[in-house]
Amino acid sequence: MAPKTKAAASKKAAADKVSKPAADKAAKPAAAKPKASSTKAAAPSKPASKSAAKPAPKSTAKPAKTAAAAKKSATTSKATAAKTKAAATKKTAAAKAAPAIKKPVKNSNGKRPIDDDDDGDAEPSSSSSSASEASQLSEPRPVKKPRVATSAEGPTGWRKQVVLKRRKRTVVNNPVPTILLDVFVFGEGSSGELGLGSKKHDGKKPIDVKRPRINHNLDAEEVGVVDIACGGMHAIVLTKDNRVLTWGVNDDKALGRDTTWAGGVRDADADDSDDEDEDEDDSGVNPLESTPTLIENGELEETDIICKVVATDSASFLLTTDGFVFGWGTFRGADGIIGFAKDIKVQPAPMLIAPLQDITDIACGSNHVLAMDINGKVWTWGSGGQFQLGRKPITRHAGPTATLTPQPCGMFGKKHYAVSIAAGSYHSFYIDNHGRVWSWGLNNYSQTGHYDDTGKDDAMVLQPKLVDSLKDANVVMVAGGEHHSVARTKDGKLLTWGRVDGHQVGQPADLFNEDNAVFDENSRPRILLQPTQVPDVNTQFIAAGVDTSFAVDVIGRVYSWGFSANYQTGQGTTDDIEVPTLIDNTAIRNREIIWAGAGGQYSIVAAEHESDGDSDGSPAVNGH
Repeated sequence: MAPKTKAAASKKAAADKVSKPAADKAAKPAAAKPKASSTKAAAPSKPASKSAAKPAPKSTAKPAKTAAAAKKSATTSKATAAKTKAAATKKTAAAKAAPAIKKPVKNSNGKRPIDDDDDGDAEPSSSSSSASEASQLSEPRPVKKPRVATSAEGPTGWRKQVVLKRRKRTVVNNPVPTILLDVFVFGEGSSGELGLGSKKHDGKKPIDVKRPRINHNLDAEEVGVVDIACGGMHAIVLTKDNRVLTWGVNDDKALGRDTTWAGGVRDADADDSDDEDEDEDDSGVNPLESTPTLIENGELEETDIICKVVATDSASFLLTTDGFVFGWGTFRGADGIIGFAKDIKVQPAPMLIAPLQDITDIACGSNHVLAMDINGKVWTWGSGGQFQLGRKPITRHAGPTATLTPQPCGMFGKKHYAVSIAAGSYHSFYIDNHGRVWSWGLNNYSQTGHYDDTGKDDAMVLQPKLVDSLKDANVVMVAGGEHHSVARTKDGKLLTWGRVDGHQVGQPADLFNEDNAVFDENSRPRILLQPTQVPDVNTQFIAAGVDTSFAVDVIGRVYSWGFSANYQTGQGTTDDIEVPTLIDNTAIRNREIIWAGAGGQYSIVAAEHESDGDSDGSPAVNGH
């Protein structure tokens, strides 16, 4: 019975060896010696090691072995070795596939590896054990984590993480504005557009401001505003110490911060009193939306110095001194929300806009953005339904989100490049290095300066086209409204063109004739076809709202004209202002205005603060 007992023992030892953790990454193909392999594999467990070492003395105690038994033992050893090798191979494959030790993508092009874990950039050594790998993963790494964007996904507000590309070093050094501004607001404020908060100040309500009023929340000495932008129903400012503040409507996250308010809507039946001295919060405006407040940092880093702010109807954007663009909010089209980026519907906080870099200027329309790089190339993105992006038509298969990635428009090179950009609601401009103006987009009121198909609802200029009527005008600045446009020449002339029926162009009634205008069925002027000079105004700055315009003259006086139903002209009336009219009230009468801007139903003008002050220390990211 000795051979049978020996064979059984050998078979049992082989089975024990396969069942123990011999098939780990340390297992080698050379483990054809079952006894040595079994002893080594059992090392992590001391009791198992002792029992596994016993069969060796048995085989030496009884050397007599039949040929059949020897053959059977050899066969068993070979089978055991094969099983051990297969188990080791399977274990190694499983270890390679395990997400906990997934190797990051090799970073050879300056981009961040796209890795959901992102616990470090070091590639694990192939010779390291599972224990050491687990230890490395549990320890903190001294590697800086990539910027992660949080974006709202769908109506439920679930957020998705997006790891962005690493930013490359650039040669751009955009200047930072330094002039401190006193900010004056007027127009509709029922949604917090004026930034006056929700309470009365000096006995005045923060809504329906008929004439310019100083915004007490933006004190030049304490806050120090140096740049301003007006969106459709929100506004954004940059301060002297690199902070960004926003206020207004936040339905599409255009404010870049949370404005959830526990106050909610007032109960109209709760208080029917006629007391003239009502509750200070009687405006019903959300105080978190109506008060200028810091945005969230999002993907902004400590080294980011902001030099410009701009806004669309539902989004906001920042330009940094080193030529990068950040944004948040969303873009809308004719059918509602398009999205902010390819896989992001609404972006709640600053996000780096790829692939833009070396950008020197940015401009916004209602739902599209222009960016100009250091080489004078113009990039566009956003809603393109009226060809305001100046690109070739997007194919149906590409889908509506294809326009959300910045791409160049037009043909640019060493001999032809942009030096300035501007945008109307649905049309766009750039001025080239020869002083010529190019335009594209919606043209139903000749707002691009081209009068082909003027008067037709679907009239559009598909790609950048030279505005012949401005060829010799030496234009240095352009601004666009919804259906009209304004330009300033090098010698201060004011030019306007486009829609007339709301007095958007500010031209006297006797100017229009059959040669320069289109009339309606009642013989009233409807469209001014070509850029035409407005008399008696010498400008240094121009701006346009939806149906309202502004011009600042060389001595700092500001003029307005156009649609005024919500007091957005600052003239104290809801009647349209037919021609450029001086805004004159005690708040700004003796002030030198240097900037103006307008949203949908409100406007802002700014004067240089009378006593400039320097900020203390180096700017911090968004003031934090």
